[in-house]
Amino acid sequence: MADNSAPVTIRTRKFITNRLLARRQFIVDVLHPNRPNVSKAELSERLAAIYKTDKERVVTFGLRTIFGGGRSTGFGLIYDDEASQKKFEPKHRLIRSGLMVAPPKTNRKLRKERKNRAKKFRGTKKAKAAEPPKKGK
Repeated sequence: MADNSAPVTIRTRKFITNRLLARRQFIVDVLHPNRPNVSKAELSERLAAIYKTDKERVVTFGLRTIFGGGRSTGFGLIYDDEASQKKFEPKHRLIRSGLMVAPPKTNRKLRKERKNRAKKFRGTKKAKAAEPPKKGK
């Protein structure tokens, strides 16, 4: 089986300092022979060490393992501060990194029933249709 202590080489290319979005952005090439892949957490730790920054400011996504294994390519961002990260990052990535809490979800059937009840009304009455119908009469 593959061991997680196997050496990993990280290279970055197309490095750009994006001042408008207060971040550095680049493509990450990860060479990981004798290993299936590298976790995003480990990757952000290594990138934070390379670029001398906090690992919470490093965001990696879009990682794809090349066919045959041993190499992965993805995209990386390093934000200057937490405020700019919260301002410019998409909500799903903020939730992934723990900077935002996911909204509670109602189950699928209830959402569909509510939508179909609302279809029968126009205007402000749609809000009333969102409530479940009364039992009895």
